[in-house]
Amino acid sequence: MQQHHPKHYCGVFGIHGHSNAAELTYYGLYALQHRGQESAGIVATDGREFRIHKGMGLVSQIFNGDVLHHLTGTTAIGHTRYSTTGSSHLRNAQPLTVDCARGQIAIAHNGNLTNAAALREELEMQGSIFQTTVDSEIILHLLAQPKGGNLLESLTNTLHRIEGAYSLAIMTEDEMVGVRDPFGFRPLSIGKVDDAYVLASETCALDLIHAKFIRDVEPGEIVIINSKGLHSIKAFPQQEQRAFCIFEYVYFARPDSIINNRTVYKVRVEMGRELARESGVDADIVVPVPDSGNYAGLGYSMEANIPYEMAFIRNHYVGRSFLQPTQLIRDFNVRVKLNLIPELVKGKRVVIVDDSIVRGTTCKARVNTMKEAGAKEVHVRVSCPPHMNPCVYGIDFPDRRKLMAANYSVDEIRKYLNADSLAYLSQDGMIRATGLEKSSFCMACYDGRYPVPYDPALDKEIIERRRRRFESLGESLDKERRQIKLL
Repeated sequence: MQQHHPKHYCGVFGIHGHSNAAELTYYGLYALQHRGQESAGIVATDGREFRIHKGMGLVSQIFNGDVLHHLTGTTAIGHTRYSTTGSSHLRNAQPLTVDCARGQIAIAHNGNLTNAAALREELEMQGSIFQTTVDSEIILHLLAQPKGGNLLESLTNTLHRIEGAYSLAIMTEDEMVGVRDPFGFRPLSIGKVDDAYVLASETCALDLIHAKFIRDVEPGEIVIINSKGLHSIKAFPQQEQRAFCIFEYVYFARPDSIINNRTVYKVRVEMGRELARESGVDADIVVPVPDSGNYAGLGYSMEANIPYEMAFIRNHYVGRSFLQPTQLIRDFNVRVKLNLIPELVKGKRVVIVDDSIVRGTTCKARVNTMKEAGAKEVHVRVSCPPHMNPCVYGIDFPDRRKLMAANYSVDEIRKYLNADSLAYLSQDGMIRATGLEKSSFCMACYDGRYPVPYDPALDKEIIERRRRRFESLGESLDKERRQIKLL
């Protein structure tokens, strides 16, 4: 089934100092399920032994009472994942663990390293053996190197070697560590339930376990949590530039989460208001595309003073179909997720509000469905600017060739969608809706300004060298086999 929206990266959760650490981690991951639905895992420790359980699928499918009963300990970290770097395979499920000279270490990573290929090649040349294809394992290998002094010194050295986006939850036998990259691409919050400290990608996970939100982990900060409490260390010099992923506000974060002291719900409603101010149109009803367009649609409706109708009904129980739809059911992939109530749009001038258009195929089907139902006019409004560039920091935005806005004008897209009009929210309008400064955000997918330099040509060169090395190794093995047969 083709994805309507880009896949996200991951969600991380951790808790230290609670007798039911694994169970609370399970609930935390349950609340973060929207951040990754391919795999999940939990590692727990009693101060001596690491106990781990991972699987493919949803959190509720992977864990049950018996599994959680065996994940004993007062500290646990968990992870729920979409594949960004690394294929969708059980061996790539996190948290990743290692037993090394420093002891046992587990890591859960949200983000994407931009220098992963170069670091991996360097480590392989030094003799490191990788068990996965995810860039998170690179961090483990660097941490495990014995020459770095104690774990804190090794972690600091590691952070100065890796580049890109990372929010980390790290666990040893006796402490938990939270880390954010110096640009703050990914969210990471600190909470407290009873006397236990909690790390979570979003505050909605804190709400579910009745944990009190304390604050966000600051960009470039290391927080060490152990029996002595929470200690903060600044791993990088203070810098003015921040690069929080603005698409968290547009789509990825849950609307009930608080990020940078802003409720995501309110930011999305304000994006809809800004959209109505910038590109209002005479219409009879405003219809959001559930669920991602609900709040921007509400804001548009309130600002334009046009009635708000939930004309699309979402099927919340959609999984992967094992049958390939035929002409017996046209547009199966579209209609199975959202079904239209025709009488709400018949004879009406309709504004459809969605959060984004990436490839455009699904939006086109929505417009055509409305017109088939008798809508007089269909106007498409998008609560973010056109996506012009791929993301290299952990969001599955495709390359420019597959991004509709990067290859066609707004009017060409309108014609493709069969819409009567099309308008996107401007970059300035999106920023105004957040109430923060533009310098707070990474907007590379919109403006092409990548905060952390990235060289795709270098990655391709390294990958090609690795391919040639494997081919050469394969030829050598074939030659040896032929010689053995001759003997």
